[in-house]
Amino acid sequence: MSSTETRNSRPTVLVTGATGAVGRHLVTTLLARGATVRALTRKPEDANLPAAVEVVAGDLTDAGTLGAQVFDGVDAVFVFPTRGIEVFLDAAVAAGVGRFTVLSSLAAAMEFPRDRGSASQLHHSAIEAAVTDRTGGWTILRPGTFANNLLEWRWQISSGAPIRAPYLGSAQAPIHEFDVAEAAAETLLSDDYTGQIIPITGPQALTRAEQVATLAAALGREIPLIEITADEFRAETSQFIPEPIMKMLLDYWSDTLTTPDRVRPATVVTGKPGRPLSEWAADHRADFGA
Repeated sequence: MSSTETRNSRPTVLVTGATGAVGRHLVTTLLARGATVRALTRKPEDANLPAAVEVVAGDLTDAGTLGAQVFDGVDAVFVFPTRGIEVFLDAAVAAGVGRFTVLSSLAAAMEFPRDRGSASQLHHSAIEAAVTDRTGGWTILRPGTFANNLLEWRWQISSGAPIRAPYLGSAQAPIHEFDVAEAAAETLLSDDYTGQIIPITGPQALTRAEQVATLAAALGREIPLIEITADEFRAETSQFIPEPIMKMLLDYWSDTLTTPDRVRPATVVTGKPGRPLSEWAADHRADFGA
């Protein structure tokens, strides 16, 4: 049993981003572990969270909405990386909250030249600094690429259109959002991770072609796949993808063609094997029209 659980048999955790992919599973995981869960959202009527969750209205960037109803009794906060989070953090620290788990990104580690100055690095480094500048009670989770990024292909897959993508031989280690959520829950309910920066990935690096094959196996049908050049990808998608994101993606895929993602499983926090991509694909079959 963690020291937090010893001190308070039902710690209260405030979850921001509770209606997102990570947030929803974090909420159910915390409830299952006996925590009291409060969720902050701008539209409580649309939250659709479990009945046991205390849903409160508030805007992370509007101090006028962040009163006592948000922070009273809160032991720990899950920080979703939203722009303007400084307003929320100031209110939380002023209210006496002592523990924060931050959802960040591996890009913030700047381990590779491609990361430095990338859209993800700049954004997540700023979020991390906003927390660490205000409190010593922080833990930072740095997931690598999310398996949920594969949902960008849902239209092609559900309609039967071919996927046209560059760098099919590049290899990433996609992480299931459930593993991120469960790692977050552990850090929110334990004193053991205070002041730590924790990189986590999925359990296996798979080429982009293997990722598509994994989806095909889960759906029980072939998925047409055509490799195109980076220039073709840019021409076909530039109207949808801002240039900073475009550069970040192409640099990442290009680099992992020769140097696959290094696997850093969430096991170091959760104590359980990370979920393979095949499990994520099975969990998301309905998203692809199956």
